[in-house]
Amino acid sequence: MHITNKISYYFGKFAKFEFPSFIQKMINNGYVKILDLDMSEFRNPKFYKSLNDLFTRELAIPREIDKDENCFISPTDSLITQCGDLEDDLLLQIKGMEYSVEEMLTYNCAKNFKKLQNGTYMNFYLSPKDYHRYHAPCNFKVDRLIHVPGKLYPVNLKYLNKQIDLFVENERVILECSREEKLFYMVFVGALNVGQMVFEFEPKVETNIDAKNIKIYEYESLEIKRGSTLGYFKMGSTVVMVWEKDFVELEDLLGQKVKYGQRVAKKNDIAR
Repeated sequence: MHITNKISYYFGKFAKFEFPSFIQKMINNGYVKILDLDMSEFRNPKFYKSLNDLFTRELAIPREIDKDENCFISPTDSLITQCGDLEDDLLLQIKGMEYSVEEMLTYNCAKNFKKLQNGTYMNFYLSPKDYHRYHAPCNFKVDRLIHVPGKLYPVNLKYLNKQIDLFVENERVILECSREEKLFYMVFVGALNVGQMVFEFEPKVETNIDAKNIKIYEYESLEIKRGSTLGYFKMGSTVVMVWEKDFVELEDLLGQKVKYGQRVAKKNDIAR
């Protein structure tokens, strides 16, 4: 097991431990204060029985989402660290650092590489202070889930600028998705102290368990409704979305914070 996975494993054990209520209350309040969390949409910190409960908190107040069914909404509360058009099959981890879709998605998605060439992508970075749940960006079908074991390097901006091929080396879960016969991928990238990535529709997925082999789950009719909760990170991390060519037009959001439910892309007129 790589050192980053070991650190994340032991941090995860601490985070899920339920301390006596008065100690847990101090831990929770300290975490909220240190990170300056905005808890206005959530329950009072004292109600969370562990740090994991606080990390993975649900919205207590329903979030309004963009009503235009032709648009893709942000799956997360996050920072858009990169976005744009693929150059052949290359996308950016951060400015000046390229990697390929083929490496990120692995040979298991080879049949679709041609569709993705010169397509579109967007990177969503979740910091430890963000809301950690991820949601469906549109109405779509999940065709496959691919779990790729790997390391757990940090995914913050500092590390993105120095660790080559970070999104290729880190553990990740890939969702192969379709909407009206168009293809897109959602890639959930593990990170340091992300003890687990959870997917509510597939409880068999277990991350950060020292696995060696890629696991693939296939579905015939798994339909997900726009805005539905897909799952959550246990700490901050990154989601990468990749659309096939001519599928969407991206909003101009590079370097901006976005909220789950906010429009990030719209179906291209050609794709309608």
